[in-house]
Amino acid sequence: MDSAKPFEISKRAVYDAYLQVKSNQGAAGVDRESIQDFEKDLKNNLYKLWNRLSSGSYFPPAVLAISIPKSNGGTRLLGIPTVADRIAQSVAKQYLEPQVEPYFHSDSYGYRPGKSALDAIGVTRKRCWRYDWVVDLDIKGFFDNLDHKLVMRAVEKHTNCKWILLYVERWLTAPLQTNDGDVEARSKGTPQGGVISPLLANMLMHYVFDDWMKRKHPNMPFERYADDVVVHCRTERQAHFVKDKIGQRLNRCKLELHPDKTRIVYCKDELRTHTYQHTSFDFLGYTFRPRTNRTRHGRLFVNFAPAISAKAKKAICRRIRQWKIHLWSGATLASIAREINPVIRGWIQYYGRFMRSEVRSAVQNIDAYLIRWAMGKYKRLRGRKRRASAWLQRIRHEWRNLFVHWAAGFSRWAE
Repeated sequence: MDSAKPFEISKRAVYDAYLQVKSNQGAAGVDRESIQDFEKDLKNNLYKLWNRLSSGSYFPPAVLAISIPKSNGGTRLLGIPTVADRIAQSVAKQYLEPQVEPYFHSDSYGYRPGKSALDAIGVTRKRCWRYDWVVDLDIKGFFDNLDHKLVMRAVEKHTNCKWILLYVERWLTAPLQTNDGDVEARSKGTPQGGVISPLLANMLMHYVFDDWMKRKHPNMPFERYADDVVVHCRTERQAHFVKDKIGQRLNRCKLELHPDKTRIVYCKDELRTHTYQHTSFDFLGYTFRPRTNRTRHGRLFVNFAPAISAKAKKAICRRIRQWKIHLWSGATLASIAREINPVIRGWIQYYGRFMRSEVRSAVQNIDAYLIRWAMGKYKRLRGRKRRASAWLQRIRHEWRNLFVHWAAGFSRWAE
């Protein structure tokens, strides 16, 4: 440690932050420098970053604004910091996260160590069995509208470390820059894509929502994953009441419920027979709705349960189409499997946790493209779809573990 530096930031912390950023990969920022480019002069680059952070002279460069398509046809704006800035943010996160984690609510699941979206789905599932009503909350433009003063107040509650406070404020106000070079100043929000943004968002929402709900409405449990929130209620009247109160609370904190996407939902099953406008909701890629199931004794019954959402299925099918497997004429089945298996495994592990069979129809599309690939690859199979299908079925029988969805029993020829 250099005692002449005003801020005590260890070189080891900067190196550990670099390793974290490297493991996450990510795109280049406004300087177009990739992780590989940064590593060409790694020792010097890390030293310069440490020196600037420790001296208080570090100023974050502009954040690269990237628009990505949303499933509803709109776009979402991501802000991509430079590699060096992601490392700097990781240094701050390493320090700040252990300070605030013990204070966070047990039902806050997003971007937290030891918690996951599937944990939130599992808890939501059980509570929907115990509570008849749900308030499905959608916060309008959450990351784009976070109030900087409120974020800083939340940070100041947990640390008086001067360099953390200095750099968090600078990251909050770092401008956005488009691919065309236009620069836009920011007076609110924190960019999606920043390393420290999820932690800052969680800190704000802890005080705006989690802690407030615990104090004001302790009998209404909730699950929150960043800005996706589900609140459980006993009655419809209670649901309307808490929805209005939450809306008022968010307005006081410079946030707003989306008027069209925030809904009250009746968790209908075979014992809940009332008629209501909304009997389903989407949460973290799953749709919760009444579903027919079978008991261990074979009796059919209806319960309120989650399964992969229609939007998630469409996204999977779109990704499979984008692969264009049928055009990989130079590839072998083994090389195709190596390329796509990690993605398929992720789909099945996530969407297959609840109502596993619902994932089958989406991933089965892979086999249709493999059949087309075989017809283009081998002359004896050209124009002969049935023969190509039978050939692939034999391969699948002999090499069941070649593709992840075959091993999971999700092929089109599954017994």
